Amino acid sequence: MFRLPLLAFGFSLSASTLFARSDSPLPAPAIVTNEVSVSVKEQKLMLLQNGAKVSTYPVSTSKYGTGDGFGRMTTPVGAMKVAQKIVDHAPVGAVFHNRRFTGEILRPNAPGRDPIITSITWLRGLQAENEHPFARPIYIHETPEEKKIGRPASYGCIRMKSKDVTALYSQLPVGALVQVVPGNLPKVPKAHIIYKIQAPDAPVEIGRPAPGAEEPVAGQKSAAAPSRVPGTDSWR
Repeated sequence: MFRLPLLAFGFSLSASTLFARSDSPLPAPAIVTNEVSVSVKEQKLMLLQNGAKVSTYPVSTSKYGTGDGFGRMTTPVGAMKVAQKIVDHAPVGAVFHNRRFTGEILRPNAPGRDPIITSITWLRGLQAENEHPFARPIYIHETPEEKKIGRPASYGCIRMKSKDVTALYSQLPVGALVQVVPGNLPKVPKAHIIYKIQAPDAPVEIGRPAPGAEEPVAGQKSAAAPSRVPGTDSWR
């Protein structure tokens, strides 16, 4: 005479347990790896997480083509990594000179202006054919000349719109792989679940390391490396 209520109670307990499990968040994988692929041909940057596409943004690489020589103002290709990130708690549109916030803030497409703005993601080459990006230096950075984004327009760096770098900056930690390819972006599946990475901002660098030197430590001076002609991306 007690079987039916007991069965009903058992089903109710099992169902509530099942639904509670289905509402629980999925556990994050043991390792979440964010990296970037940049296509010179397509003038696009793709953010990947564990090999799957998270988002794609328009960019501008060098108007002088590709390469890694000093003074050529070309964009290096191949495997690089994020060596340092510089934001200095600056607002969107903040003008940087010698990797320091000047206090000036520009609106997008400010007439007659082309400085580095908002933040700097500084790259280091990982291959013999791109050993100079850190010393030249080469950045992923914002530009007020947003109307030129989508076609080659830089002096070697990888330029993006401010809103796009704001979205990308915290998702690309120091040490993340940055792969620049002359051809198309890789064909990869779209990420169905995206795990947010809050990468801490690196301290502002002091001094400029010599070619091949390690990143400077706060408070420690380092030897100067060759720089570009004033007025180019990397001189500022």
